[in-house]
Amino acid sequence: MPSEKILEQKKELVAELTDQLSKACAGVIVDYKGITVTDDTKLRKSLREAGVDYRVVKNTYLRFAFNNIGLEGLDHVLEGTTAVAFSHSDELAAAKVLCKYAETNKDFTIKAGFSEGKPLDAETVLALSKVPGKEDLLSMLAGSLSQIIAGFARAINAVAEQKGGAPAAEPAAEA
Repeated sequence: MPSEKILEQKKELVAELTDQLSKACAGVIVDYKGITVTDDTKLRKSLREAGVDYRVVKNTYLRFAFNNIGLEGLDHVLEGTTAVAFSHSDELAAAKVLCKYAETNKDFTIKAGFSEGKPLDAETVLALSKVPGKEDLLSMLAGSLSQIIAGFARAINAVAEQKGGAPAAEPAAEA
């Protein structure tokens, strides 16, 4: 039986993990066996740059933390080597980085994930990793809107020319 001091340390670790997971908007659980130290360092750097926290944790601690925040349904993946990556601001960041890494490293596998307090299976995490990011979606929207506005301006100009009005003045070319 563990000493009282060790038991308190374990409770503190679970409480810290519970706090971090409760503030996360999304996360991914992975099996990292077979990864080299060099690869792990590169992966952690990529995750940090994406604003993702990454921790190797004992399955028991993670199980307690998930139960503390009411996230149930992930117990079946908490076997073997386990790490969890989570983000507080970008729902797709962890999935994008880890799924990209898993494509090139066969020993590294996605076990499951969670988003908005709901468990996700590995296939859903993989599908989410393929969704364009917020910045990409905004740039697509801006491009579409600019094409619509340009088309509208051409239509107005064509109507003005048909009615016998003077065509809209072209902007002067800069010298």
